[in-house]
Amino acid sequence: MVQLKPRFQSFEEYLAYDDGTEKLYELFNGELIEVPPESGFNVEIANLIFATLLPIVGPRRLRGHGLELEVRGEPRNRYPDFTVIHSEQVDQLKRRNTLRLSMGPPVLVIEIVSPGEVQRNRDYVAKRGQYQDLGIPEYWIVDPQTATVLVLALRDGVYEEFATLSGGDRLQSFQLGVLEITAAALFTTADTEN
Repeated sequence: MVQLKPRFQSFEEYLAYDDGTEKLYELFNGELIEVPPESGFNVEIANLIFATLLPIVGPRRLRGHGLELEVRGEPRNRYPDFTVIHSEQVDQLKRRNTLRLSMGPPVLVIEIVSPGEVQRNRDYVAKRGQYQDLGIPEYWIVDPQTATVLVLALRDGVYEEFATLSGGDRLQSFQLGVLEITAAALFTTADTEN
């Protein structure tokens, strides 16, 4: 028996769909594209970022990879690796962890680049354009391949480079200030910590 893939005419139709699994999907031209799992190394980096940001913004405003962000263009949604939301958005997300266009942009979005040219282009070009279009004030691109963190700040509707951090540079946000971790510490594998 052949199982037909569902097609959606609107984002609202997609939001009403439940396939009974915990899988994450991006909606691309009306079709569901499953979001692949993260690499183990990217998960380690994500854990360090989480531990660093948690005391600053608190557990209710810091959202991991499961937050769905409605965007314009294709795909119609993204799952950033990290999102810092506004306090007033916490209650809006209680029923479904989807930040709709009508709810306004989050404070900060962080993406950890996965290996491969397609993934690089997605984070550096496609997502950058979509996040800029939404008016997200700050976007970090954490790149394990170059061991850098690019911090972009929205100025007059366009992302400008706030900082490119590497080595002993402490992570910094123009909204959250200087953080207690260096860029090099993000990219140190668990094997070298023991």
